[in-house]
Amino acid sequence: MTARMLNVPFLRRIVASLRPGTLDHYLIAQVMPPFLVALSVVMIALILERLLVLFNLLAAGNNHIGIFIGLLTALLPHYLGLAIPAALCVAVFTVIRRMSQNEEIDAINSSGLSLLRITRPYIQLGVILGVLSFLLYGFIQPHARYDFRSTFYIASHTGWAPRLQPRMFASPSSQLTIVADKVSQSGSDLENVFIRDLSEQQERDITARNGHIRIGSDGETVEIDLTNGVIVTDKGDGVPSLVTFDHSTRFLTHASHISPFRTRGEDERELTSPELVGRLIRHDPSISRPHMRSEVHFRMARSLTVPFIPLLAASLALMRKRQRNNAGLPLAFIIMVGFDHIIQFGHSMVATKKASLLLIWGPALVFIVGCTLLLLYKSGSFQVLKAWRSRSSASKALP
Repeated sequence: MTARMLNVPFLRRIVASLRPGTLDHYLIAQVMPPFLVALSVVMIALILERLLVLFNLLAAGNNHIGIFIGLLTALLPHYLGLAIPAALCVAVFTVIRRMSQNEEIDAINSSGLSLLRITRPYIQLGVILGVLSFLLYGFIQPHARYDFRSTFYIASHTGWAPRLQPRMFASPSSQLTIVADKVSQSGSDLENVFIRDLSEQQERDITARNGHIRIGSDGETVEIDLTNGVIVTDKGDGVPSLVTFDHSTRFLTHASHISPFRTRGEDERELTSPELVGRLIRHDPSISRPHMRSEVHFRMARSLTVPFIPLLAASLALMRKRQRNNAGLPLAFIIMVGFDHIIQFGHSMVATKKASLLLIWGPALVFIVGCTLLLLYKSGSFQVLKAWRSRSSASKALP
């Protein structure tokens, strides 16, 4: 160490050592494309199943596309929290495996840099994603979960979806009857339509060649567009009137009035982390205290383990000489999925007062220590330590 380095304060030396160099820029540039691809693939895979439920809701309630987009948007933060750790693991594993196969790891090691040094930029990336995950779990997901439940509630209680069948009468209300000779599979396109409307203390008999049922622009009114028809109106005090039309829009019904959705905060998962801590300090009885305490520690444990995922991926990605394939990536996923299920089980057990917080932090600490020890073993740090101890013992044995 030079005299100039001795004059530099300790913290400045640490900052200088952590400043990214050429190797760090190269490694980050290599990992970003597979990370973005893996993130997109995992997000799509997670959302596909829920898309079917949303499409069924959209079709069953005749809800407009805005409801569907709102539900899908509210789901993204939840699935993003699941996709980030998986994408980080896949991306780091892919890059380290490729570098190991191309003997880039050996070339870097021969220049005096260890596997720990190679993994450092990925650990720093994991720290950044861990902070992002903490913000996601503690601030964004609670609001998104409430928005999804609120939008789903509105979509489930609004709209009228008549199950029309050919030549069968349907009554959207007590004063309205509708029938059609032909009905499309979606139930919205009709042919040879007949409508009897008894509202406003008069009788209207409407016939039309074609009809199309749709939700109005306000999202509540159900309308039917009629073409090439006749309206016969009988007020009961004279000769009925007859009117022909080329196009006419009739209101079938309005959505029934529903009570507004509950306010946010009746579920601990809808509360941000500061709100949870505040309620715990105030001993708020509205939500069970074990549920809130378990939720806070669960979010913290999940966020703290994200920076250690690159250690696991890099350790399992290294290959022996002339070894073409290994089970590193499946093993990494088994470890991560198993850890996620164990910590969720611990979360539920702590929330029901059946276990202590060790059931959350115990698996998290095992995961952190296990990933660290595995990387140290793969990097040869234990062999270096063993050689140093042997040399120290030999030097002490000499006279």
